[in-house]
Formats: sequence, structure tokens, C-alpha cells
Amino acid sequence: MKILYAIQGTGNGHISRAREIVPLLQQYGEVDLLVSGTEAEVTLAQPLKYKFHGFSFVFGTNGGVDNWATFKLMNLPRLWRDIRSLPLKQYDLIINDFEPVSAWACRLQKVPSVSLSHQCSFVSPNTPRPAKWSYAEWLLKYYSPTSHHIGFHFERYADFIHTPVIRSEIRNMKTSNLGHYTVYLPAYDDKLLTKLLNKTNKQWQIFSKRQKTHYREGNVEIFPVNNQDFNNSLASCEGLLTGGGFEGPAEALFLQKKVLMIPMKGQYEQQCNALAASKLGVPIINEIDDQFIYRINNWLSDDKQVEVDFPDETAQIVDDMVKRYAKV
Repeated sequence: MKILYAIQGTGNGHISRAREIVPLLQQYGEVDLLVSGTEAEVTLAQPLKYKFHGFSFVFGTNGGVDNWATFKLMNLPRLWRDIRSLPLKQYDLIINDFEPVSAWACRLQKVPSVSLSHQCSFVSPNTPRPAKWSYAEWLLKYYSPTSHHIGFHFERYADFIHTPVIRSEIRNMKTSNLGHYTVYLPAYDDKLLTKLLNKTNKQWQIFSKRQKTHYREGNVEIFPVNNQDFNNSLASCEGLLTGGGFEGPAEALFLQKKVLMIPMKGQYEQQCNALAASKLGVPIINEIDDQFIYRINNWLSDDKQVEVDFPDETAQIVDDMVKRYAKV
């Protein structure tokens, strides 16, 4: 059997999940890997068959997307050429994690594909959303359209939605509490975060997309994004301060760490994720403003534990997917 696994390369969550899924897929046949996008620091252990520019947004430094940098990065003619050039007839199964090149190539070539992603959970109207409708619903629907859907979210909002994929390296991790807090807020400036967090009496470890070397300033350490360093920090922290992503908060909750989320401004999916997490009891801050330190200190002093049940179902999900959707 020949399998194509296409993965979104904006952010680190998609590739982190793929690190768990690729070895499972390799039990069923030859797996070609495709990544499109430009904003991930985490890499796969296996070589890529295809690497495309894709269609990515760029993180800003004030809590949202850098629209000008995103526009400059955008290359629609190249995207269209890549879509038209991708050969797909050779594959018995095409799996898509919110990746647009392969999704639209499948549409053009009338080849079925399977979403295996967090984003496809929004196919269900039961998946939490803000009350006010957003045009970003169209983006979730048409960015990487596929024939079939297998989704992941914090809860099972529909039959095709499963709880998060927690990587084996996280499931098997020995945890402790050394008293520090781990921070991953890629849409905020490191200097702003350092200045604010130094006003607390806690130790902080910020993981930054912009820094190349580790340094300390007061009670804040700044690290370049690195999978192993981040895992070590998360395993030994008291809590995680992060954006409105999915995989990071899910792993922290699984490890029974405190979580505080600050979803990116103007990023609809992160707003939806934050709403869903809040229904579990995770506190949310909508922006960094003059009340930030007050809210941070409230969170630091709150010992309430959010309980989650994220069973290890990944191997069974992959097996069911292959048996149901592969051509052979």
C-alpha cells in the first residue's frame, strides 16, 4: 500500500501530532510525507517527499497575525503551480492534516482524501464557536477540503471527533513540579512578556520563535523553540501560559498542569479553541492589557485542577481509517 500524508507546516501542533502518527502508518505500507507552510520549528524524524511553500500566516508581536508579512509571504501563482503539479493517482490512501496543496490537488484530480486533523472537527455544528458568526468559517471549510473527516478536539462533540492525540513521549513522561511556568505565546513580543512577567514572584521559561540562543533576564528565561527542551520544561513546570492552539494545551492538561490561554486576536480558530477549553474550566485572557498582571496573579494563586480524559486511541483510529478508506 502507498500512502500520502500531507501536513500543515504553520505552527508546531500539526507536525508534533504527525510525529506520533507516521510510525503507525508505516506499519501499513510505504508512506510519503508532504509538508507545506513556513512557520514550524518542530521537524519530522522521517525525510519529506514533498516540501511546498503553501499558504501560511506569519505570527506578529502584538497578539495577532502580522498581515503585511503574511501578504509578502503569500505566493498564489506558486500555490496554484504546486497544486497542479502534485501526482496523486499512485496513492491508495491520502491523509490530510489541514494542508491545502494536496487537498485542492485531490479536488482537481477527483481523488478522495481523509482529513485527520483538529480543524475538521468544525464540520460538526456542535463544536464550540463564539456566538457571533465569522467569515473565517469559510476558511475552515475551504482551506483544505477533503472527502472524509476524522477530527480531534478537547471533547467528543460528534461521532467522528476524538479526544486529542497525546504523543507517546508525553504519555510516558515522568513529571515533577519545580515551580516554574512554561510560556509559549508566539504572537507576542518576547521583550513585552519578559517585562510583564518579571513583575511576578514566579520563575518563567519562555519559548520563542524569534530567539536563537538561551538567555535570562530577572526571573524569566528565554529559550529558542526546541521540542526536547519544551517537553522538559512542560514536564517539570507548575503550569503553561499559552495561546489558543490545540495540541499544546491538550498535552499540558493531560499532564495535569495548570493552563492559561490567551488566544490570538483576530484568529477565529484560536477563539473557538479557547471557548471549548473554557467549558472544561481553563481560564482565558482575551488580550494583554493593563489588567494582565492582576489576572496572571489570580491564575498563579488558583490551585483548581482541570480534569480531562484523553485515552490512547491513536493506533485504533489509524487502523480504522486505513481499513475504511484505503483503496486496497
